[in-house]
Amino acid sequence: MFDHKKWEKTAMRFLPQIIGKEGLINQRILVTGASGLIGSSVIDLLVYLNEHENFGIEIYAAVRNVHAAKKRFRSCFGKPYFHLVSYDAEQAVAFPFDVDFIIQAASAADPAAISSRPAEALMSNVYGLHQMLEYGKRIHVKRVLFLSSSEVYGTNATGKPFRESDYGAIDLLNPRASYPMGKRAAETLCASYAKEYGMDVVIVRPGHIYGPCITPHDSRASAEFTRRASMGDTIVLKSDGKQLRSYCYVYDCATAILTVLLNGCNATAYNISNKDSILSIRDLADLFAKYGNSQLSFEVPSEVEKAGYNLMPISALDASRLEELGWNAVASAEEGVKMTLDFYKNALEDKT
Repeated sequence: MFDHKKWEKTAMRFLPQIIGKEGLINQRILVTGASGLIGSSVIDLLVYLNEHENFGIEIYAAVRNVHAAKKRFRSCFGKPYFHLVSYDAEQAVAFPFDVDFIIQAASAADPAAISSRPAEALMSNVYGLHQMLEYGKRIHVKRVLFLSSSEVYGTNATGKPFRESDYGAIDLLNPRASYPMGKRAAETLCASYAKEYGMDVVIVRPGHIYGPCITPHDSRASAEFTRRASMGDTIVLKSDGKQLRSYCYVYDCATAILTVLLNGCNATAYNISNKDSILSIRDLADLFAKYGNSQLSFEVPSEVEKAGYNLMPISALDASRLEELGWNAVASAEEGVKMTLDFYKNALEDKT
């Protein structure tokens, strides 16, 4: 169980990197996908701003699995500013409240889920965002932020980190493309609402995010490394691990999201990447093995596992546009891995 009191000293280090954070004072903020890795970390920072800096933010945490969310946010219940809301990105929206900002973080990002339900993976991005944009239009929301993905870039012919204007090819007839193509379509929908309806919409494209509070069903490589290393089990790589990725600790990602929400330009996309954490998958696995006192082994993946793999051999991102807003990452890759494993080891100790 996540305990805000036990984790606040660590998390408080990140609050100064929310550029222009005073713009959140007394605002009403809706976060969808609020029980996921990224959405829940955004909620955490908003809670800390309320608890330690008296920001008076009304937090609406929209989740699909209310039961799981009650465990994740147990320490928030009873807080007058915290509201848990049932939400499904595949269903119509009829919220009985107004907000100032919407952070649309709901998405089927788990590789296994994308592989088994590709149609839903695509439509949850497009239809889910459409519902949120319509809701925002009805209530005259100040701004909508859409959480996209580095996967929109496709293949990288140059071998250099992607800038926001660099786009490669995606195999449209590969069902695994449902996720990046859904994100691409959703981004165009953001730009279309900005032009046609005058809505204020910004987009973030996170790289590979890791940290505390991975969900039990998360089948991404970094999540599996976390689970195995926290138990001291052998970390299994099911490739040569040479694929280059932009890794970013989840609270750095959360401060970047809030920075773009407050300072980004309308109808503009921003990469989220820690320039000092562009690593191969093998590099990240080695760090988890080192700080988890685990061994590293290699296995041949099954066809089912391969079907869920990211289609990009290189997904390193250039975050210069985000850094121009004044944002910089706090946690190095080593620090991020250590903090992640410390969280899980403390959680295991609490159970004994």
